[in-house]
Amino acid sequence: MASVDFRDNLLGISWVDSNWVPGLNPGNVLEYFSDRSNPFYDRTCNNEVVKMQRLTVDHLNQMVGVEYILLHAQEPILYIIRKQQRQSPTQVVPLADYYIIAGVVYQAPDLGTVISSRVLSAVHGIQSAFDEAMSYCRYHPSKGYWWHFKDHEEREKAKPKTKKKEEPSSLFQRHRVDTLLLDLRSKFPPTFYQVLSAIVQFVKKEPEPPTETVKQEEREQATKSSAPAPPNKPPPEKRARLQ
Repeated sequence: MASVDFRDNLLGISWVDSNWVPGLNPGNVLEYFSDRSNPFYDRTCNNEVVKMQRLTVDHLNQMVGVEYILLHAQEPILYIIRKQQRQSPTQVVPLADYYIIAGVVYQAPDLGTVISSRVLSAVHGIQSAFDEAMSYCRYHPSKGYWWHFKDHEEREKAKPKTKKKEEPSSLFQRHRVDTLLLDLRSKFPPTFYQVLSAIVQFVKKEPEPPTETVKQEEREQATKSSAPAPPNKPPPEKRARLQ
């Protein structure tokens, strides 16, 4: 990358010679400006020719080329010097203006530079605002988008901690599910059938035994009860043993 000479952009630099500052006045301000160490001064100008030939400043009107003149003076602090291209004794084209404040020389910016600088500053401010706004933006698949500011964090820290009930689903999820269900219903409409339903109750009863079997069982029980009981035998007699 080629190096850029500071002379290509003189709006960001200044020049001062402290030896001249105490005695600076409208009579010697052009001589102060034409110092060889001044980066704003063009050594090929007509002022340098007049200075070398020891002529007066009035001879600049008879010459053609670049020259410097004192445009405005507000003693003792402000002086304005103009650089211009002289084409005839009555026709000049302004090239640049320089102002001297308390002995410090600056180049005055042109209208295009001022507008460009203001637009750049405005764009930078807008971009910074967008960047800061994006830093507060949050997103979660279940919640969607929301803003999260720093003052909210401080307020939440100051508040007592309470357990929040977790919702089974959010509004975003319910809305999405309802949309999907409606879409599926429109694609696959349900068919309704008419069904005749009847409730039948079956009561299972045990069959009663016939009367003849009941009577026969009663007779058997009666005969068993009327039969004579066996006689009771007396206990055996004890006989004495022979020795």
